[in-house]
Amino acid sequence: MYNKTITQMKKIIPGLLLCIIVMFLGVKGADFFGILLIKFGVLAEGSGSPISGIFIAIIIGILIRNIVGVKDYFLYGIRFSLKHVLRIGIILLGLRLSLTEALKLGALGIPLIVICISAGLFITLYLTGKMKQSTRLGTLIACGTGICGVTAIMATSPVIKAKEDEISYAVANITIFGLTGMVLYPFIAHYFFATDPVKAGMFLGTAIHDTAQVTGSALIYDQMFRTDKVVDVATVTKLTRNLFIIIIIPFVSYLFYKGKDGEEERKDLPKWYTFIPLFVIGFLFCALLRTIGDMTIIHTGKAFGLVNGTQWSNIYNSISSFGTTYLLGIAMAGVGLSTNFAKFKGIGIKPFYIGFIAAVSVGIVSFILIAVFGSYVMV
Repeated sequence: MYNKTITQMKKIIPGLLLCIIVMFLGVKGADFFGILLIKFGVLAEGSGSPISGIFIAIIIGILIRNIVGVKDYFLYGIRFSLKHVLRIGIILLGLRLSLTEALKLGALGIPLIVICISAGLFITLYLTGKMKQSTRLGTLIACGTGICGVTAIMATSPVIKAKEDEISYAVANITIFGLTGMVLYPFIAHYFFATDPVKAGMFLGTAIHDTAQVTGSALIYDQMFRTDKVVDVATVTKLTRNLFIIIIIPFVSYLFYKGKDGEEERKDLPKWYTFIPLFVIGFLFCALLRTIGDMTIIHTGKAFGLVNGTQWSNIYNSISSFGTTYLLGIAMAGVGLSTNFAKFKGIGIKPFYIGFIAAVSVGIVSFILIAVFGSYVMV
């Protein structure tokens, strides 16, 4: 048993180390991009980069795979990163999300978010079927559009057994349209909602895909129009939207398996509990842990009766940042290193049309709902 474990570790280490190196290059690349945006006045001083290190790591990994090549002895560790490191990172992501944050939006704010999420999911899945595209790829784009961008794609991919090239394509799709929204939507929000920062913040938080992009967009709004409340509202809205990953992953997995007959011979649906993978349960556990810690601070002044608010904030921020920045970054480096550009030829341009239409549709639905009902939301 001991010798077998050592042998396994020796097989894992080369590919895992390569993923770690690519991940660090991605983190530094994202930081550099953020510095450039600040230097040219696009973002305010002290802002974080709107491009995640995860995306940069994927790009670097793809370039290495397709220009330099990856030797066979790296592949075992790369697959380990894609499977196990990814799941641990998603579990730790739960510490970023507190159920008490969602309550700040009140009885009307949450239904508005649910409708926006539903629009992103069903429009994308409908277009995928109409254009006769891969159900796996359509499901990934739907989750990325509806919930929380790259993170949702990565959380969904192992459940539906997505291929590496499909993951990379979906991430590129979401990143391109999310960045476009990040730049354009602050000006649209100000044009229509200049007198109501709650509406502006909710629009940015529901219409833009990725958490980093929402933050960047809100900071652009604050810098341009001096309304810092928009940043707070957009952040709360986005974090609340992220919480729905707990429900959406099992739901879209069920839809995926139920509708598989178009792509392959129909098989019996898996048992219902297989749509709730262990890492999603772990994610929920961490979110509940964060929520309980926050609530005990409110009532007793100390999280779990042990640490004060500042210490508790440092603890969950450090652990969740390790998971999202480093563990998910390692996994995404593995995605890039596993992606062969030659496979993209079989995917074509249609999924980008799907992503574009879905992104615009979510923005329109978000705008209409918030224009009509946003006045009743108090944050």
